[in-house]
Amino acid sequence: MDQINQTDKKLVECSSNKVSLETELSETLYNTMKDFVLSNPTWDQYKLINSALATFLVQNGCTDNSVSEIYLNQLFTPSKSF
Repeated sequence: MDQINQTDKKLVECSSNKVSLETELSETLYNTMKDFVLSNPTWDQYKLINSALATFLVQNGCTDNSVSEIYLNQLFTPSKSF
């Protein structure tokens, strides 16, 4: 979990165009997300959530270029499966 918290500093440095989002997750989703992030050093919880939201939006008709860019970038990000 410390690895997840350490990415806060990186996020602040990357962009000032961010919106904070708070949501409740099922324990299963949370644990799976945590395990994935800890097993894949190129990912953090922010990248995972952004990727999931972009994928959902593109698959459901979103045509915003910024969302499409996030979606396409995550397609080509290598990660090992768990």
